Amino acid sequence: MGFTLKVEGPSTIDLGTISIIGVKFQTDIPHDSNARSTDLGSTVEITGKILTAVDGDPFDSTRQLGLWSLVPAEKSDCYRKVTIEVIAASQVVRKYTYPNAFVVDYKENYGDTEGVGTFRLIIKQKKDKMAQIAVEGGYSV
Repeated sequence: MGFTLKVEGPSTIDLGTISIIGVKFQTDIPHDSNARSTDLGSTVEITGKILTAVDGDPFDSTRQLGLWSLVPAEKSDCYRKVTIEVIAASQVVRKYTYPNAFVVDYKENYGDTEGVGTFRLIIKQKKDKMAQIAVEGGYSV
């Protein structure tokens, strides 16, 4: 199984199946609710490897993820369109599109034994744009 990530904004950030290790989708509903709540949210956690460019390969786009996480809330480009594809056996199992996503948390970790760094990106969809999230899937790549 593999994952792709595309973030569209002032510049495009593309991470492919080589970089991304895992994706976790979560629907945020208050746990103290006795009925379906109108206070709904959606969070995505993406983990992956920070790859080093070798033999003329381009650098990966994780640096751009870090820069996106630093955009202040006052600037409109803190919200970006994010598309995540879950791919298995040349089939798109799921394709999630978050048209107004923003960074909640971004972390990079480095160690002297792994040989490569790792990142963890947590994004959410803007609360008043929840109805615009698209979930597709079940077609060939």
